[in-house]
Amino acid sequence: MIDRRRFLATAAASTAAGIAAFAITPAAAAPAKRITKPIPKSGERIGIIGMGSWITFNVDGDKAARAARTQVLETFFAAGGGMIDSSPMYGSSEEVIGLCLGQVRPEGGLFSATMVWTSSKAEGTEQFKGSLRFWGLPKLDLYQIHNLVGWRERLETMQALKAAGRIRYIGITTSHGRRHRDLEEIVKTRPEFDFLQLTYNPDDREVEARLLPAAQANGVAVIVNRPFQRGYPIERLAKKPLPGWAAEIGCTGWPQMLLKFAVSHPAVTCGIPATSQLAHMAENMAAGTGVLPDADLRRRIAAFVQDL
Repeated sequence: MIDRRRFLATAAASTAAGIAAFAITPAAAAPAKRITKPIPKSGERIGIIGMGSWITFNVDGDKAARAARTQVLETFFAAGGGMIDSSPMYGSSEEVIGLCLGQVRPEGGLFSATMVWTSSKAEGTEQFKGSLRFWGLPKLDLYQIHNLVGWRERLETMQALKAAGRIRYIGITTSHGRRHRDLEEIVKTRPEFDFLQLTYNPDDREVEARLLPAAQANGVAVIVNRPFQRGYPIERLAKKPLPGWAAEIGCTGWPQMLLKFAVSHPAVTCGIPATSQLAHMAENMAAGTGVLPDADLRRRIAAFVQDL
C-alpha cells in the first residue's frame, strides 16, 4: 500500500496543508462548511465525505492503536463527518468503532452504516444483534446486504426491521464488478432499496455506463467505496505536480482531487475513504468542502489519471 505521508512530503503545498491540519486539535478546529447531498428517497442530507473502516479499524485489542483510531474519529467528527461504514466481515472494526464512539461526541451527528453477510436467516439475525451491541446503538441508520449474498432472503428481514424502527434505510453493496448487471436489475425493479454501494474512481469507471444512471433514475443513493483504488492512482500521481486547474476546486493534493472526482458525479451521494492517519483524515475531509468539479473538469481529471 502506498504511504500517503510520503506522497504529501513530495508536494510543498500539500505538505503545508497536511501539517496545518494535523497541528490543530479537533476541539480547536473551525471546520469549513461541508458540502451535503440529499438521500433521494427521503430528502435527508448527509456530508459527501464519510469514513470507511475496512482494514484501518481492525486492530483487535491493541490499546495504542485503539487510542489512535479514537483520534482519527475525533478529527472526522470535528470536520463535520457523519457516515461511518463497516461490516461484520471487517474483523474487529465494528467493536473498535463502538469503543471509539463511547469516547467521542459526533459534532454533526452520526450516520451509522453496516452490513449483513450471510445466506442464513439465523446467522443474519445474530449479525444484526452483534452490530447493535458492538456499535452501542439501539438502531442503525443504514443496513446493507454485502455483495448481494442471499439478498432476496435478507431483504425480507430488512423490511421487517425497517417497519419495526430498528433500521432507517436498506442498502446493497458490491466490492467488485462481476455482478453489476445483477445490481442494475435490482435497482430498476426493487424500490425497497434506498442505497447502493459500489467502487468508482478515475481508474474504474465501468459504473458510469449503466449502474450510476440506473441509480439516479430510480432514486437510489450511491456510496462510493475504494475512491483511491487501494492507493494505486496516488502512487502514480505522486510523481506529477498538480495541474493548474486543481486550484479551480481548491485542491492542494491528489487525494483530494480523486475524492472530489468520485463524489461530484450527479448520481453519487457520498464517498467513504478509509484511513488510520490524522493528517490523511483532515485532508480527506477537506475534499468535502469548497467547490466540486463540473462535467468538463471531471473529464479532464479522468483523462489525466488514465494517461499516466
